[in-house]
Amino acid sequence: MEVSPCRGMRVLIADDHKSVATSLAELVSYCNHQVVDVVGSGLEAILAYTRYHPDVVLMDYRMPKLNGATACHNILARDPAARIILVSGWSPSYEVDNSGAIGILAKPVCLERLEAALKAVAEMLPLGEGASVS
Repeated sequence: MEVSPCRGMRVLIADDHKSVATSLAELVSYCNHQVVDVVGSGLEAILAYTRYHPDVVLMDYRMPKLNGATACHNILARDPAARIILVSGWSPSYEVDNSGAIGILAKPVCLERLEAALKAVAEMLPLGEGASVS
């Protein structure tokens, strides 16, 4: 298993299942990226995005107080350059496909798929963006 060579990014995780959020945070850290916050609802994701302006958001689709697709729309309305990847254990629906998210990861998320998704996001960033994580 190879660790991502790309520069470290700042990642916000939103998932209402604490064990899933913790696992995602561990995988993100293993990929040499910094987790800026872990929240449990779409509403909290919007507030945390406004506070941290992360390089990417990993957001569960089904959450209380706003689902991931609605939170995605809200974040993108405020920041059209936001990069959001929806994470879902359900088959993608029309709403998920039209959420504005740059990708969808199926649960359970494996390291290889997460690493590939984060690498693709890192390649989208202009030079100079992204946190340096040692």
